[in-house]
Amino acid sequence: MTAVLTPPKDPRTPLQRRLALAGHRFNRLDPVVKGLLWSAAAGLVFSMLNALMRGLAQRLDPFQAQFLRYLFGLAVLMPLVWRHGLAAYRPKNVGGQFLRGGFHTLGLMLWFAALPKIPLADMTAIGFTGPIFIMIGAYIFFKEPMRWERWLAAGIGFVGVLIVVGPKLSGSGGFYNLVMLASAPMFAASFLLTKGLTRYETTGTIMVWQALTVTIFSLPLALLAWQWPTPLQWAGFVLTGILGSLGHYCLTRSFQVADISSTQSVKFLDLVWASLIGWLVFADVPSTSTLIGGVVICAATIWIAGRESRGHMRNA
Repeated sequence: MTAVLTPPKDPRTPLQRRLALAGHRFNRLDPVVKGLLWSAAAGLVFSMLNALMRGLAQRLDPFQAQFLRYLFGLAVLMPLVWRHGLAAYRPKNVGGQFLRGGFHTLGLMLWFAALPKIPLADMTAIGFTGPIFIMIGAYIFFKEPMRWERWLAAGIGFVGVLIVVGPKLSGSGGFYNLVMLASAPMFAASFLLTKGLTRYETTGTIMVWQALTVTIFSLPLALLAWQWPTPLQWAGFVLTGILGSLGHYCLTRSFQVADISSTQSVKFLDLVWASLIGWLVFADVPSTSTLIGGVVICAATIWIAGRESRGHMRNA
């Protein structure tokens, strides 16, 4: 009599099996597609974070809000550090970590100063000048190829940004629009340094040291106008720590799996997230120029995503 062999029962729950299957399918994707998806996820998370931070910065000093956001971001990461040990997060380039933290802090100072003064969608659109600086820097410092498709997508996206921002520069918020604009090259330098650090630092190490360095650099400004937050505001900062850590994880993963230039075009989708969240949370109705610019930006994003995917399939 032949024995019937029964396959071992899978000990995982149905949810765990579905997540494992989704992870397997994601890992089989083209590297550029994965980079674009990581970058798009980071944009969505950061849009939610920006909305929360705008609400907090309207009630507390912006620099205090900046400090507490990164302090709680560091606190969120501490269980991981405790679990794996300090040695696992010891950087190979401490100077590079502090340099990156310095540039990021400078960008945040400008960004937080303007954050409570301008609508969320306009703030996001102004930030889209960052990919222009990033693409140029990646070409100069990392010798990443800048194919004509990437330049064209960046140029079209920038035209969309001008459509959004141009009418606002002459109004009463014009000064704060320019302050927000000045933060873009600072963040671009920070992201380029992140790309360099991913060559020999782990994602966790970069995240921990960014939270640590920005917290240290932000503390002096936070103490100048300190006021004690309410319990609800403390809870809000806990949530900012979670969202900030998740967003930076997605962003760093995108830099690890693909060229930094190829992931920048999808950032223009952030305007869609910001417009929706700004309308739902702050009742900020996007202007006609914001909607038209958003259509131009989305068209450029969809086009370059398709070009990048087909290009890598041909080169595989």
